Amino acid sequence: MRANGIDAAGPYRAARDLLLRRPPRIVGSLSRSLVLAHETVLEAAKRIAISMDSSALAVQGPPGAGKTYTGARMICELVQEGKKVGITALSHKVIRNLLEEVVEAAQQNGITNFRCMQKVNEKSELPVGCIKETEKNAEVLKALQTGEVKVMGGTGWLWSREDFFEAVDVLFVDEAGQMSLANVLAVAQAAKSVVLLGDPQQLEQPLKGSHPDGAELSALEYLLGEAKTIPPDHGLFLPETYRLHPAICAFTSELFYEERLQSRAGLEQQRIEGHSWLGNHGLWFVPVEHEGNQNASAEEVEEVAELVKSLLKPEVVWVDKEEKSRQLRLDDILIVSPYNAQVSDLASQIPGARVGTVDKFQGQEAPVVIYSLATSSPEDAPRGMEFLYSLNRLNVATSRARAVCILVGNPRLFEPECRSPRQMQLANAFCRYFEMAQVIRRGAATNVSDTQVRARRIASAS
Repeated sequence: MRANGIDAAGPYRAARDLLLRRPPRIVGSLSRSLVLAHETVLEAAKRIAISMDSSALAVQGPPGAGKTYTGARMICELVQEGKKVGITALSHKVIRNLLEEVVEAAQQNGITNFRCMQKVNEKSELPVGCIKETEKNAEVLKALQTGEVKVMGGTGWLWSREDFFEAVDVLFVDEAGQMSLANVLAVAQAAKSVVLLGDPQQLEQPLKGSHPDGAELSALEYLLGEAKTIPPDHGLFLPETYRLHPAICAFTSELFYEERLQSRAGLEQQRIEGHSWLGNHGLWFVPVEHEGNQNASAEEVEEVAELVKSLLKPEVVWVDKEEKSRQLRLDDILIVSPYNAQVSDLASQIPGARVGTVDKFQGQEAPVVIYSLATSSPEDAPRGMEFLYSLNRLNVATSRARAVCILVGNPRLFEPECRSPRQMQLANAFCRYFEMAQVIRRGAATNVSDTQVRARRIASAS
């Protein structure tokens, strides 16, 4: 490296490519765009997986776009080519989720005698099928060296070990939008090539303690720089959501994905029918005025409870993308809030409901999402505008909804006094939601209010 420079051939090249933000090197490819004219993105992903030349590839998967599905089929393609594959993530649960999808994909593709292994802290009590578990690093290394398994899952503590240098051909980093650049560089030594699966527009990496400036960047955030989506010559963007009704996707795509995300055909059929005042699909806002609330609002808890009660009436039905209908159930409704205190109050008031913070529900979905903001005003927000107005949290919360998203909050939250370009950027997304939503006040949609007019001014100014 000292003699030939950081961009020379040799060991650690995938990590060096990542640092230099290099486009992936693909054997035999002369096209600037990674997806060829005759290919789907999935076909391109499988082709590129087996053609990478000691490089790094980013696969950005917006909400419901099939990131895990795509990653699993890339892995199966590699296995069929005789390659060894590693999987890592911040948690054992995320690793297991991808491993299980790999097993399902292998069965669908008729791959026989297929076995995976996962390095765990503690073995499961229940049978794990063809996913073998071990608590010993030495057993992991032996299984890879002897070819006993072709796919191995483990956290960064495993893959960053010196004795795992190039132990696999390709390492998949799942939820790479949450894993720091430093950690990805540490694990990259375990493979010749690295695939980053994730989406930096969803939840950021969890941080504890104080860190130097820049340490908060995930590997995918670093790759994207100022862009919201990965450029076509630097990575793959999964352009179709299998979850969002077009009315919700329009908001999500415009605010977070540079209008590159579209709903898959048929999702326009998803809807709620039979409610007395709520429409079939789209974005809704229920204003609830209150004073002095910081991280909990009894007024919003009462409103949400009444809203859930109205949704569970016998005449309210859920119609899926295949136009099959049934009565809407309690588990068809996700109730989300930024604050644990509000989550606790909501759970007590609505027993059996799916209630949690945004962080808990990433990766999940439901026909209806209710997002309770709790705080009375921007000044009351206990962790400031950066947390309450977080673009990533707003994206995750609203994009859990398959057909209907309902924001419940004080209208004053759409009238922030912005003192910096960053605060205007944060407020803009909320104001754009308000602008696109139907406003409901106790049973009927209202006309444009003064608050909506102000929200539009903020959105235009930013």
